[in-house]
Amino acid sequence: MARLTPTAPRSPQWRRWVLGLAGLYFLVPLAASVVFTVDVPGQGLTLDAYTKIIGTEGFTSSLLLSLGLAAVTIAVVLLLMVPALVALRLGAPRLRPVVEAVCSLPLVVPPIAFVAGLGTVLKWGPEHLARTPLFQTFVALQNPDFPVVLVLAYVVMALPFTYRALDAGLRAVDVRTLVEAARSCGAGPVRALVTAVLPNLRGALMNAAFLVLALVLGEYTVAQLLGFRPFAVWIVNISGSQAQMSVAVSVLSLLVTWVLLLALAGAGGRAPGARRTRTAKG
Repeated sequence: MARLTPTAPRSPQWRRWVLGLAGLYFLVPLAASVVFTVDVPGQGLTLDAYTKIIGTEGFTSSLLLSLGLAAVTIAVVLLLMVPALVALRLGAPRLRPVVEAVCSLPLVVPPIAFVAGLGTVLKWGPEHLARTPLFQTFVALQNPDFPVVLVLAYVVMALPFTYRALDAGLRAVDVRTLVEAARSCGAGPVRALVTAVLPNLRGALMNAAFLVLALVLGEYTVAQLLGFRPFAVWIVNISGSQAQMSVAVSVLSLLVTWVLLLALAGAGGRAPGARRTRTAKG
């Protein structure tokens, strides 16, 4: 009697069409942008738009400024959110809907309204606090070399994405058991968080950091209206005189973002298998 071997279920035909249309929707504009950057009328194909990027005035300074703002924003957001969400999960789980609603508020407030209120506060401070020590604080917040006010704005704007990423990671682990096990071994609250909880949130932390990095590198409205010039503002400023180069920079930024996302997805996909292998060997 012949043995019947199970066959993998075939995906419906409509899924392939949907994926194909989605791929065309994203790839066709990208391909058109690449063609625009390399096809120069009267010269044919050339890579001058890409080779001249590094030497363009303002490219290095704006990129370094955005990377610095992103690094500080990631550090501040994680230092605020990780202990807060762990404490919320351990001590006050009933307040989770309230915290979720508060962290989602930046999605409701339009960026233009947010920066208008921020600009009003920055103008009000020096006018009314000129004779107080807080005057220098407002000046330092708006230092063009490193505008701390942008970090504060980006922290608020990143709250919804950071909360979602960290909350998903905390739902996947038993935080209470991990903390109690660490405390029973003599660890204090901070050490229990660092040694027991954070290693199990590696994927969630990477997701949150990546989302914040993408937000900071692509944010334009707040920085432009406040008068600063990070990377996104620099791209828009050169688009009038050097359109091909600005599109080339945008294409490279998009490709780098995709590579980081794929690397992050690959690292997250390998982690469970590696844990199962170690468990089986143990």
